[in-house]
Amino acid sequence: MADGMPGTLILVADVGGTNLNLALLAPEGQGFQILRKARFRTQEERSLLEPIQRFLAEEPTLRPGRACLSGAGPVRDRRIQLTHASWEIRGAELEAALGLPVKVVNDFTALTAGALHLDLADSTRVAPLPHGDGALPLPDPRGVALVVGAGTGLGVGFGLPCPAGIQILPSEGGHIGLPVFDEETLALWRHLAGNPPAAPDAERAVSGPGLARILQFLLHTGRMPVTPRTESILALPEPERPAAIAALADAEPACIRALDLFIALYARICADLCAAFLPTGGLFLAGGIAAKHAARFMEGPRFMAHFDHTHRPPLDRLLRTVPVFLVKDYDLSLIGAAHAWRLD
Repeated sequence: MADGMPGTLILVADVGGTNLNLALLAPEGQGFQILRKARFRTQEERSLLEPIQRFLAEEPTLRPGRACLSGAGPVRDRRIQLTHASWEIRGAELEAALGLPVKVVNDFTALTAGALHLDLADSTRVAPLPHGDGALPLPDPRGVALVVGAGTGLGVGFGLPCPAGIQILPSEGGHIGLPVFDEETLALWRHLAGNPPAAPDAERAVSGPGLARILQFLLHTGRMPVTPRTESILALPEPERPAAIAALADAEPACIRALDLFIALYARICADLCAAFLPTGGLFLAGGIAAKHAARFMEGPRFMAHFDHTHRPPLDRLLRTVPVFLVKDYDLSLIGAAHAWRLD
């Protein structure tokens, strides 16, 4: 039974470039239960305080005793300048306005904390991805866990269980270089580099806006024919294009190919990150795009075929020992923020 007494509740936020999710959670055993939640559009808000105040006003009897607010961007002095929005999360100001202790963390600190508390046997929340030989390596409970997630941007987090608790370190790993592994990805790299060329980062292609850029590349270079449906996608405002591509990812050939190339790049980026982090505790694919297209990531197997075979034998041998999980739980960032409150 959750402890929902006033003062024990925690207010959490997951602030991304597209969506702003708020929730009230109550402690439940070693975890948390979500009592209520709401979603707002980040670009339609002028600050974080106003949606929080509206959210809390809807149920004034449910009063939190603390808050942990996560956002997409590096944390400096309890502040986050959001990477994909024009306003900041300001911990000290929010603490004064709300009258409760406020902690500010990076969104992938929250997601990583959530991943390290996942019940890996719960198939409703997480799915293991078998390697090409069918192997499902078991995670080392003492090993590094790596969390990679594509949404409005590309986030990376890593954590390590320690005797004193979980240690999570900040990362901007989504800005590593975009990998090239065949003629098509070399052409995409050049397309995204622009003129004069500037090396594109991974997020430039593996993100919601990146999916739209991949489709545009396929159409503009003649690799896929322009059709009335693809013309209608490119006529949309840029923020609306990723969802439109996803909606046609089983019907429109250009959208199918764009998503397949996206997944291949996603896998190679994860392979490169695994070479740096050696995540024997598991690689967790989080973020909305992987969760919404879980079947596509798993069939083929599209993702694992590119993850296992980088054509670099020492790395391939290492990668086949990494446990890989696809996170299906959309609430992981909210539950993770509650766990992140306890981090030093």
